[in-house]
Amino acid sequence: MPLQNRVDPFGQIIRTAERGTMMGNRGGALHNEQREIVRQYKSRRWIACVLEFKGRKRTVMAPNRYTELFFLDEAVALASGHRPCAECRRKQFQEFRAAWSRQSGRLQGADEMDRELHRARVRKGAKVTYEAELDSLPNGSFVEMEGSAWLVWDDGLLLWTPGAYKARRPRLHGLNVTVLTPQPIVSCLAAGYVPEIHPSRHVL
Repeated sequence: MPLQNRVDPFGQIIRTAERGTMMGNRGGALHNEQREIVRQYKSRRWIACVLEFKGRKRTVMAPNRYTELFFLDEAVALASGHRPCAECRRKQFQEFRAAWSRQSGRLQGADEMDRELHRARVRKGAKVTYEAELDSLPNGSFVEMEGSAWLVWDDGLLLWTPGAYKARRPRLHGLNVTVLTPQPIVSCLAAGYVPEIHPSRHVL
């Protein structure tokens, strides 16, 4: 049985055989000695990382070590509330921080951004969402429609599945939708941050 260590755009940690193109963590160990998820996060530091960095090797879900989480791509990581890692994705972190500064008018460090992000991504154990006009959302945002997660990209919406984007539908005008990506991150996307998207988007 696959480990429960994959994250969907709703922020849920799920089981699937699909690994994804990006790794991350939520500030510590979320699993027990049986490699079962027992908490959704350990701290406010939710980051998105590369799969390989400087030849480091890890045993996934090792005892008393941080829980490795996996995402289809960066847009999914952002939707679930993760930001770029300042170590293994330094360039992307700096770009994200610059976009944050442009949209907020404040140049903030990782700790300050994490505090604001945490308020925008989870409240009383549940994911925070909000309503917005579909026309107003930038590329890379995720919305919920009919119980599924859809990526906003150019003039269309792409259906998320654990292994790839599987379908495309037109981006309708004048439609209000539930936004899954936390509001500060949507603002960063609108301010010019460009996330890494799974290659399957090119075939739809």
